[in-house]
Amino acid sequence: MKELTLEAKIENGISLLNFVNEQLDACGCPKKIRAVIDVAVDELFSNIAYYAYKGKTGNATVRMEIKQDPLAAELTFIDQGIPFDPLAKADPDTTLKISERPIGGMGIYIVKNSMDDVRYEYRDGHNVLTIRKLLRDNQ
Repeated sequence: MKELTLEAKIENGISLLNFVNEQLDACGCPKKIRAVIDVAVDELFSNIAYYAYKGKTGNATVRMEIKQDPLAAELTFIDQGIPFDPLAKADPDTTLKISERPIGGMGIYIVKNSMDDVRYEYRDGHNVLTIRKLLRDNQ
């Protein structure tokens, strides 16, 4: 398992994506799956940067592990921001026209529907969100 802790500022998203992609490249992750993981990582880190600390600054830690049998990437996002379970929020109504939808919620919806597993818990003063994606082309 590898771990990266950085200040939860939007401009640090590039460093996080570089960290994640180094490990995905090392295990031969297909580009299509890498792109899906990148979108999820960007969304989750952006949410931490924008909302977790309510205008103040704080850190985000991302732990990444490549699991075997089946081959999968598991990423855990940890912050000490305000407690927030993004999975508890109702999914947006995708049957509405875009102009009729309220702002917000699509990013988490995309993460939930593009990953093979998404889990959240609030533990010891930390938000802990884990995503898992199988690393096979023929899913």
